[in-house]
Amino acid sequence: MARGIKKDTAHVDTWMKDVAPSTTLRKWFNHEPEKWQTFISKYQHELKELAVFDELVALIRKHKSVTLLYGAKDDLHNQAVVLKKIIDSL
Repeated sequence: MARGIKKDTAHVDTWMKDVAPSTTLRKWFNHEPEKWQTFISKYQHELKELAVFDELVALIRKHKSVTLLYGAKDDLHNQAVVLKKIIDSL
């Protein structure tokens, strides 16, 4: 999905904003690749604490297809990459 698309025009069935990294973690990471491995660990830990993550897993198991959105300019170092890896392991 291209940057700059608004939520209202994205035609998204379910918007799970709470699955995103916390503001604290996002600001700490600051898309600095040298922090990537630590970011992954911290983000996975955050996800385990979120009830909404269980909802995401349930949706994936039901529909078998999801689209992950992210606002980062870096296609390799963002939360969608982490989520995809987790989803692929289900």
